[in-house]
Amino acid sequence: MKNVTVIGAGTMGNGIAHVFAQSGFNVTLVDVQETALEKAIATIGRNLDRLIKKEKISEADKAATLQRIASSTDIAEGAAHADLVVEAATERLDLKLSIFKAMDAAAPSHCILATNTSSISITEIAAATARPEKVIGMHFMNPVPVMKLIEVIRGYATSDVTCASIMELSKSLGKAPVEVNDYPGFVANRILMPMINEAVITLQEGVATVDAIDTVMKLGMAHPMGPLQLADFIGLDVCLSILRVLHEGLGQPKYAPCPLLVNMVNAGHLGVKSGQGFYLHTRGSKELVVAPFFQ
Repeated sequence: MKNVTVIGAGTMGNGIAHVFAQSGFNVTLVDVQETALEKAIATIGRNLDRLIKKEKISEADKAATLQRIASSTDIAEGAAHADLVVEAATERLDLKLSIFKAMDAAAPSHCILATNTSSISITEIAAATARPEKVIGMHFMNPVPVMKLIEVIRGYATSDVTCASIMELSKSLGKAPVEVNDYPGFVANRILMPMINEAVITLQEGVATVDAIDTVMKLGMAHPMGPLQLADFIGLDVCLSILRVLHEGLGQPKYAPCPLLVNMVNAGHLGVKSGQGFYLHTRGSKELVVAPFFQ
């Protein structure tokens, strides 16, 4: 594989494009909004600058990486010569099905179609294409340039050849791929999201404060980040979406989203992306300040 197309220029998409380009692949980054593409390229540039500051790459490496990234607002144009397309759009089934139909129509017959979904069924996405054996999940972790894990998710029809190719490709990116099967939430979010949900329930019931809950998990369980801070980082809307997939897909009440989480999303308090969740988030500041509602 030489040519990789990434659909979606948001946080995950620009991180995925960054990693592939830095590893020597020709990357086409696709988004419907030109401004999103410009913002993504600027973000990749800043992240490369951080690596230069840490003496992990040179200025020449940065220039070469950026030179490998092209952009487009058209899926058909962007996927026309791809060996691999990675979809990294918003976590909505209807949107992903629409994108996969377009990717399937535009990409060459040999091209593997991957999704960065964190919870949606690979099998259901693959069924929207004429090449289900070439459809697979590549669930990167955020921030993509830093985190080593990739969950490689096999759908019902994913072939052994496709899976083996993506496992090897992931290793070539310097990542640690783990093969899992297609069940709601896969492994990472099936375990992580109930923990986050229980932390929100614990807060709602007044068992402890935001700071106390996160401190217990950091100091008592050696987690680098407390579950409420992590929820803010992931995005409370994303957490809610994944919990709903788990609840619907597994049919067990233990996966039902906490009402407090639902209310916060309805209020537009989504965490880092909105500036407020369980904490207040000010650009450029690393100080943890609990949101006024919880003080």
